Amino acid sequence: MKAVFALENGSIYEGRSCGVDGEKAGWVTFYTGVVGYQEVMSAPSNAGKIVVMTYPLIGNYGVAKKFMESQRCWVAGVIMKETSRITSNWQAKGDFDDFLKDEKVLAMDEVDTRTLMIELRGSGEQFGLISTRDFNPKSLKRKIERTRDEGLDVIKKISVKKVVGPAGRGLAVVIIDIGITNSIINQLETLGCQVTLLPSDTGYSDILELSPKGLVISDGPEMDKGIYVVVDTVKRLLGKFPIFGLGTGCQVLAKAMGARIKRMHLGHHGLNYPVLKTGALKGEITVQNHSYVIDEASLNGRDVEVTWRNVNDKTIEGIQDRRLKASGCQFYPVSPGMGEVNPVLEEFINSIKRL
Repeated sequence: MKAVFALENGSIYEGRSCGVDGEKAGWVTFYTGVVGYQEVMSAPSNAGKIVVMTYPLIGNYGVAKKFMESQRCWVAGVIMKETSRITSNWQAKGDFDDFLKDEKVLAMDEVDTRTLMIELRGSGEQFGLISTRDFNPKSLKRKIERTRDEGLDVIKKISVKKVVGPAGRGLAVVIIDIGITNSIINQLETLGCQVTLLPSDTGYSDILELSPKGLVISDGPEMDKGIYVVVDTVKRLLGKFPIFGLGTGCQVLAKAMGARIKRMHLGHHGLNYPVLKTGALKGEITVQNHSYVIDEASLNGRDVEVTWRNVNDKTIEGIQDRRLKASGCQFYPVSPGMGEVNPVLEEFINSIKRL
């Protein structure tokens, strides 16, 4: 079945529908990894986005439930060069084509993703739309403009609807869920934390009543309407106990401390982004997924330290306010291996134990 992908600048890319029939619009981002397509599609931080897979062959190792980062796929759509006709991996429990249909994902392949990425690199991230029904450029452009102006409002769908937990035994850590992933929960539990998930609109007094030892603001969709409620809550909690912001949660923390967030020309999405910790000589290679960064000028006059920087473009990748016991990282602290914990999360938990 024919499908088209339209950008807000008027560009049209034709291809083949390989998911479900329909029409979806969203901000167009990309993913540079060779593997990880299932994790990307099920990561809540990608909710409402159309993701362009830059690796030319997707689906070759199939899918398995254990690789899901949440209960379902959240992407608005996926653009690919080619989907694999075979599945070849001992861990696979199903093939990619069935996965797209089961998860009701609007997807298309046979797209010249190299040319598409060159265009995005030049013009910057923009809004787009996938359709298997409407192929009229003028009509598609009107739909893009209308949907873009509505803004993103998905956190209330992503977040848990009621308090979940506590789970496990140990250090009581609560997570404001704006898009938490299974891998982060697993790492915190490995560190001996008793984890409790909170709805994104949980109030200041309700969080204090839980008497947590620490608070994590999860990753999630950027600049969503639901973020402003979280910012107001975190602002009131600063200094009460250690707070760690992860990904979008780092942006929430920065806004709560009075900083501004600005959109990047081309975001950081995928693997192999080098970062350097302040005062260190050895860099780290990280996984990232953000289109916004902290405006460094807005930190002037504040007790906020820059703790991590991107080596390529010098943008802020981590912040800390020692007085308020608050810190965060913009990159994603993935587990180094089975049963292992990222040093960034370990450092945060150790800071709680030292109090």
